Amino acid sequence: MLYRLAGIRHTTYRSARQLFPIPFDRKLLGFVILLGVAAPFYLSPLHLNSYLLPWVIWTTAALGLNLLMGWAGQVHLGYAAVMAIGAYAAIHATRFGLPLEAALLVGGLASSVIGLAFGAAALRVKGLYLAVTTLAMQSIVDWTIVHVPAISGGSQATLQAPTLRLFGLPIETDAGRYWYALGLCAIVTVFLLNVSRTSFGRALVAVREKDFAAAIIGVSPFKFKLLAFWCSSFIGGVTGAILAFCYYRAITPEQFHLEVSIQVVAMVIVGGLGSVLGSYFGAGLVLLAPIFLNNWVASLASALNLSLQTDVLSQIPLVLYGGLIVGFLLFEPLGLAKIYDNVRNYFLVWPFRHAR
Repeated sequence: MLYRLAGIRHTTYRSARQLFPIPFDRKLLGFVILLGVAAPFYLSPLHLNSYLLPWVIWTTAALGLNLLMGWAGQVHLGYAAVMAIGAYAAIHATRFGLPLEAALLVGGLASSVIGLAFGAAALRVKGLYLAVTTLAMQSIVDWTIVHVPAISGGSQATLQAPTLRLFGLPIETDAGRYWYALGLCAIVTVFLLNVSRTSFGRALVAVREKDFAAAIIGVSPFKFKLLAFWCSSFIGGVTGAILAFCYYRAITPEQFHLEVSIQVVAMVIVGGLGSVLGSYFGAGLVLLAPIFLNNWVASLASALNLSLQTDVLSQIPLVLYGGLIVGFLLFEPLGLAKIYDNVRNYFLVWPFRHAR
């Protein structure tokens, strides 16, 4: 078959409701999963720990925030605070003797309870007012962590994360930590892929589009906004714990400040609101683009024998990076996921014009 849609006929509701009804998409997904699982065998420890592991973890964080911003339409500028609560709660839970699996649940529940409290207070406001409310949450959590020694040990203290374990067995290799983080990312990805197929996901979209219209047809905006805050905060708390155990292995208050929240919001917006694939693209661009731009600018300056000052050389990649994000949003406001979807739809029926 020359065309990937040729010969595909849905004769049952089950086949029509598949997540990936096109065979090519299923094969591509299987190939990507195989590459991801086998990454420790063909990547060096440097690339695995410096590039792929943080990409997987921050993608999970972006997925959690995308549930709130993309599906429910609620702005959140304090997601780093949610992750900090989960990280500290999980570490203290393991120090009290709980197994890691239970500690992750404790971290997620602690984040969801506090996130739910701030979410309930924010339900009376929308838009920029909601953003300021969540920004206040970030400031309050930052202040509390720094000034309560029982949580962090003080403003300059470092809290060591216990050894990562799976069902009591220690995981001390780079590959083991990567697979642990990849497993969590896969679980969250499968959950979000199925959210839109459930009444919960459709209710979130209804609230996002017009909350008063959703209330008229029987969808409670209060209930589903709270559920969105709860689910998103739970995912953020577990992700913060995974970040502490698998990547940082020790946490300080500086690791969860406001700029981290802005970074996660950028991942969601650049990747595409309400898109699972967009969270992967956005996290990859925000995390990896500055690294590649730094290397590229340094190589170009060396090849052209340019004697640039160190501060100028360090600022050029940031300017290019900011321009890259602005360019993406100017040409495709729906994010990188929409660009991928446009290319995919073009090749679905090439050489004809329209996919639908």
